[in-house]
Amino acid sequence: MLALLDFRVRQRDFLLEIGRAITEQLDLTEVLKRVLNASAAMLSGQIGFIALRDSSGIYRIRATLGVDAAHLSQLDEQFKQLLASISDNFDYDVMNSRLGEIAAAIDSRMRQSFALPLVFAEEPLGMLIVFRSYRGSATPDDVQVLQSFADQAAIAVHNAQLYERIDQERRRLAAILQHSADGVMILDDKLNITSFNRALERLTGWRAADAIGKPQDEVIVWQKVNQPDLRAALDDGWAKEQKPNQPETLYVEGELLRSDGLTQSVAILYAPLYSATGELANIIANVRDITNFRQAQEMQNTFISTVSHELKTPVALIKGHAATLRRDDVTWTDDIVREYSAVIEDESDRLAALIDNLLTASRLQADHKIPINNGDVQLDELARRAVERFSTQTTIHTFKLNFPNDFPVIPGDQTKLRQVIDNLLSNAIKYSPDGGTIEVGGTATDTHVTVYVRDQGIGIKEDDQQRVFDRFYRVEGKLSRRTQGTGLGLFLSKAIIEAHGGSIRLESQPGQGSTFYFTLPI
Repeated sequence: MLALLDFRVRQRDFLLEIGRAITEQLDLTEVLKRVLNASAAMLSGQIGFIALRDSSGIYRIRATLGVDAAHLSQLDEQFKQLLASISDNFDYDVMNSRLGEIAAAIDSRMRQSFALPLVFAEEPLGMLIVFRSYRGSATPDDVQVLQSFADQAAIAVHNAQLYERIDQERRRLAAILQHSADGVMILDDKLNITSFNRALERLTGWRAADAIGKPQDEVIVWQKVNQPDLRAALDDGWAKEQKPNQPETLYVEGELLRSDGLTQSVAILYAPLYSATGELANIIANVRDITNFRQAQEMQNTFISTVSHELKTPVALIKGHAATLRRDDVTWTDDIVREYSAVIEDESDRLAALIDNLLTASRLQADHKIPINNGDVQLDELARRAVERFSTQTTIHTFKLNFPNDFPVIPGDQTKLRQVIDNLLSNAIKYSPDGGTIEVGGTATDTHVTVYVRDQGIGIKEDDQQRVFDRFYRVEGKLSRRTQGTGLGLFLSKAIIEAHGGSIRLESQPGQGSTFYFTLPI
């Protein structure tokens, strides 16, 4: 009797020891290994495996003991077949028979098998299978001990799976954080930086290793800020603690002083993160480069100002000449009437062309395409007529045509291609204020034609060459401010050429003039 009692005490102590061993570990692979080794020790088993149930309900073998790696796929398939055979009508005899087949396939010396279900909160997590080389009977106490062990094993597996999912989510969020196109920074409740991603390194010039641990105010230094910054907002009571009806986020925009002394236009959206007790725990900062947005705003403002001026000028001329002709106290000669009427007509055409450009740009922005009415177009003749028209508008420029005699006819929209040539000629005149030769010419191959407009003007800097085809963009300079234009001509020209399946490009050197080329398919 004392010997049996002593055995039960030692059995209990062993169970407690292995229970601690498996529950103190959170790595799932290590937990499964410990559970399998402990179960084999308790049952005097030589071979075993653990299969876990995945999110789709399929059992997959995740840990083995005494199983050759070459037999693992076969074992996995045999176990799936076993579960399929007992899923509809569970029968211990059938299960033992199939386990015996599995044991024989692994090692013919195995004589007995044990199957312990791993269940947590009435949800099946998996199955623990152990084989041994002899047969023996289990007492009710043995069964109780095994069930107790299985329950502890299920808890350990559940905790390890939970930790694995949390760790996987943590790594996923860390990857998103690091590879986000926007800068992301996490602050603690004292506004010290705890996380700093790669995009923010590029925006601020700070290395993450240097920024982490520093107060935010040392890294985010504003040269100019448009709204109260984070420190001022916190001093004013924002996000100190979780309160109803307070703004959820704080938006700050301005010019950030980088660590290298340069400035960067950024917008920062701060969002508070609270603890379970409603106190401020962290602040998440999303930092976005708004340089292009600022430039677009400036371009739009310039465009509105320019268009207002461009509209006012012809309207004023039309109104002035029309009012003059209507005067009752003067009798106008036919020559004066014709002259004034010509001015009104020219300015009306200019006004109509400007409105047409605006409508086309608006349509292009909405539909992302320009409608083309195809017909036969003789580009060399189109260029010749354009040169005739523009030659009357300047006395300091000479024009030169350079097309081969057999320049081919191409399919295209004559009205829109004329608009392209007119835009290029108009720019050539505007941006060569000292005169010179403006050459219009073309070349042809079996598949394409290329037309160019070359001037001897001020040229375009390389930085501006990348943007001259952008909507509303005008090259900055004294001459640009003196010349008329909306910044739509080259934008529309590019859209028209691309709508024809062609391309447009530019070659230029400051002080040495510019050449615009467009190529179209025959």
